[in-house]
Amino acid sequence: MNLKKYSSLTEIQTLIDQKKLSLPELLDYYFKQIEAHQHLNAFNEVFFYSASEHAKQVQAKIDSGTAGKLAGMVIGIKDNISYKDHIVTASSKMLEGFVSPYSATVVERLIKEDAVIIGRLNCDEFAMGGSNETSYYGPVSNAADTERVAGGSSGGSAVAVQADLCLSALGTDTGGSVRQPAAFCGCIGFKPTYGRISRYGVIAYASSFDQVGTITSSVSDAAILLEVLAGADDYDSTVSKREVPAYSANLNNNSKKKIAVIRETLESEVLDPAIKNSILDAIERFKVQGHTVEYVSFDLLDYLVPAYYVLTTAEASSNLSRYDGVHYGHRNLDATNLNDLYKKSRAEGFGEEVKRRILLGTFVLSAGYYDAYYQKAQQVRRLIREKMEEMLKEFDVVLTPVTPTPAFKIGDNIDDPLVMYMADIFTVLASLTGIPAVAIPLGNNDEGLPLSIQLMTKHFREEELLSLSQTFLNETLN
Repeated sequence: MNLKKYSSLTEIQTLIDQKKLSLPELLDYYFKQIEAHQHLNAFNEVFFYSASEHAKQVQAKIDSGTAGKLAGMVIGIKDNISYKDHIVTASSKMLEGFVSPYSATVVERLIKEDAVIIGRLNCDEFAMGGSNETSYYGPVSNAADTERVAGGSSGGSAVAVQADLCLSALGTDTGGSVRQPAAFCGCIGFKPTYGRISRYGVIAYASSFDQVGTITSSVSDAAILLEVLAGADDYDSTVSKREVPAYSANLNNNSKKKIAVIRETLESEVLDPAIKNSILDAIERFKVQGHTVEYVSFDLLDYLVPAYYVLTTAEASSNLSRYDGVHYGHRNLDATNLNDLYKKSRAEGFGEEVKRRILLGTFVLSAGYYDAYYQKAQQVRRLIREKMEEMLKEFDVVLTPVTPTPAFKIGDNIDDPLVMYMADIFTVLASLTGIPAVAIPLGNNDEGLPLSIQLMTKHFREEELLSLSQTFLNETLN
């Protein structure tokens, strides 16, 4: 059996139908790939037994003609997504060894459609970070250059797809945590509208921002996954009850779009010249394909990162208060009273970045500072959302970079939180406004490091984003 990197579920399903490949064989190939690429540190755990058993069951369903939409898909899940009877830790010592008593809705939906879950993927601790260096299990290395970061927080998810360790992966995107690592690793990172996919069973960071997203090698896989994962859920009151379109059937919509390019993002001093040039080339390709492209101004760009970090750290402070050494998770055994137990368990269980964000969030919510910081950030968020909605009345799509630079070296920025936070400058716009966004690859720079571009659109218009990405990539490749 001569296996190569498969880029789409359609390709795999065709080979399985032709009896040139079986699902257990494919899974075995991925197991060998994971073993050969252990140095990348993408997986926190590989589910050898449960994945193998499930692959046999799905193969039997394929043979009998009763298999679901995702039969043939081997997928990894970020280690903050619960899977019943499997460990989930959010890459933190605080949850080391914790076995989930139930599955997240997204996991239930994957299994229902016969996807095989191969393992849990490394991430920044509690999804807090932009480089996958805050993980209790150590940093993930970029397969393009192992001295460089994978991006975060879903770095393991991006590298697993980049290095061919599974076909696709789930991540979570709070401020760019699917799109940024996808950009650093040359994959397609898709963040749907806030509330399009259930968050039930996903370990919370910032509840009004968190959204499950996908990292894939093809737009068609992003579409079929969204089709399966999206939709109402009785366990999550924030999920939209809107009907879920047949995303995968509507990828060939070649309608011409009116695209807005945010001028300040391309003129930013922090933007790497190679990224800028690749985006300018992409803009010309969009024009050649018949789309209208106009430059627009967005004068609130400087407020995006401060507003995002005030709000998300406040929500994190609230969400992470449940990890107290009493109910579950890491517990200090030397404490002599309850207060001591809380302090010592949290001091030992949480890493430095998580502590920093809890402290910052607690500060902005405290008496005397709530109005000055938290309430003000909420007002700024509303202004940003209103400005974005105005722009999207006139334009179909908004175009920006994903990241200011290609993947940087491991250790370079981790000691400077402000540098790390400002790396989110282009991704937090979609997070603050709740709109869908996609990172699509634009080839590599002279050092072989992946470059990327970001497209955003109106709430619940994922179809437009997917079809535009599909036609852009198809015509670029051809």
